Amino acid sequence: MSPNSSPDLRAVAARDLKAMIEIGSELAILDLREEGTFGDGHLLFAVPAPLSRIEMRIDDLVPRKDTALVLVAGGPGDRLIRRGAEKLARFGYRHLAYLDGGVEGWAAAGLEVFTGVNVPSKAFGEFIETRYATPHITAAELKAMRDRGDKLVIVDSRPMDEFRNMCIPGGIDVPGAELALRIHDIAPDPATTVVVNCAGRTRSIIGAQSLINAGIANKVVALENGTMGWHLAGFELERGETRHFPEVSNRGLALARAAADRIARRFRVSEIDAATLAQWRKDKTRTLYLLDVRDPAEYEAGHLQGAKPAPGGQLVQATDRTVAVRGARLVLADDNGVRAKMTASWLLQMGWDVHVLKDALSAGPLVQGAHQPRVFGLDAVDPPTLTPKELAARMVGGGAVVVDLADSRAHRAGHIPASRFAIRAHMPGNLKGLPVGALAVLTSPDGVLARLATADAREPGRQVMVLEGGTAAWKAAGEPLATGFKDALDQPVDIWYRPYDLSEGTEAKMREYLTWEVGLTDAIARDGTTRFREFPDSRNGERAGT
Repeated sequence: MSPNSSPDLRAVAARDLKAMIEIGSELAILDLREEGTFGDGHLLFAVPAPLSRIEMRIDDLVPRKDTALVLVAGGPGDRLIRRGAEKLARFGYRHLAYLDGGVEGWAAAGLEVFTGVNVPSKAFGEFIETRYATPHITAAELKAMRDRGDKLVIVDSRPMDEFRNMCIPGGIDVPGAELALRIHDIAPDPATTVVVNCAGRTRSIIGAQSLINAGIANKVVALENGTMGWHLAGFELERGETRHFPEVSNRGLALARAAADRIARRFRVSEIDAATLAQWRKDKTRTLYLLDVRDPAEYEAGHLQGAKPAPGGQLVQATDRTVAVRGARLVLADDNGVRAKMTASWLLQMGWDVHVLKDALSAGPLVQGAHQPRVFGLDAVDPPTLTPKELAARMVGGGAVVVDLADSRAHRAGHIPASRFAIRAHMPGNLKGLPVGALAVLTSPDGVLARLATADAREPGRQVMVLEGGTAAWKAAGEPLATGFKDALDQPVDIWYRPYDLSEGTEAKMREYLTWEVGLTDAIARDGTTRFREFPDSRNGERAGT
């Protein structure tokens, strides 16, 4: 069956798709390939939406089913298109098309193909550094400042899991949107130099420029090339640290609010009330994303019904992880307006239609707990299951083989011993690597993906079951976990690995990555579909933007 054989699926030529992007109407371009393959080459505004996990992600990525969707795969006749279109049609999405010729056809038309992930956000960071001349220091300069005992603080603008993995000695974890809120308590003395870092460049630049835009009295600099630059300079990184931002004092909050208000005026941040949000929720003609930009723990303690967790720094750093629909309406929520206004100021410059919900936590009843994404099709599957104890017994003597559908990074970190990593979209072909006649037991972190995959895993002569509760249940039962990556049924193309994720060739990969980031500005210019918005520069009346 060719992609175009579906009556609800039409082909879009590469040049026509580029014109659709430039018009600016609501549009979601979904790349159905695995993230690692996506990172090898993709359209600028394509969002990674792997077929392997489409049921679990699509409702968050594209909440309005009347949205125009264009599906993308690698080349002409790619079977991912047919399979993806069939699933999306079952889920109720009505306006489906596909890029004729895929990424290969896009490149053949002379259009720009991008490598890596989160490209629009990373290119934006490079633009900001160039436009504002964001000050920076090298790792060697920072080391010398520390050795001299200069008065400084190092604030790491990444989430805690990344900070814990590696950080600059003495650094404090202050994820991007928290910086302007908490800096007055972290560095109350104007004589203290504030150094902002991330793993590479983008969050260092945006974090430092956020504090400069906020008008704090301290000298602010970005650490050039972040923790990778520190490592490449031959300096040791700390690992396993959990230092994090302090609670906000009354004085700190007052100063932060004043700074955020100045930012809101400068970048013309729109504020809406609860009544407007209620109207927009009812609007069936526009896609609405209600995003809570606070710390994840605050979100879980109480958030508005329907709000998705989107910590502000990560939202700017990787907008395509949360928002798939170009031209959509974004509403940001927090408790005091500081993080929402700071985040909105960046999203506005990136070109998004974004608004801040005033007095957000008073706009409706609050819901506690982590976000639970809607999973399409889960109620329709009822596979046979085993408990961890039953599985352990069946594994003795090779009577059962565990197939792990966790992402390859998670599999490396901890998996059921002797389990075989596999990619769902490659089933059932990849199961031919299992012993003949062995029971295949599917697992995933919480068992949801494993349940969804049972229909894909069917092959003649093979019995398939699911581990009840997934690998988390196995661990909770006191069963052992193994680490590493061997005997896999697939290559680990499901993840775009960062230069520091693997041990082989780390330094060379870091240098290559940092060069790639700097080069994005030219690639974006060649693509020609990005327009960063203009705003007055409060310092000298110049215009910021392209």
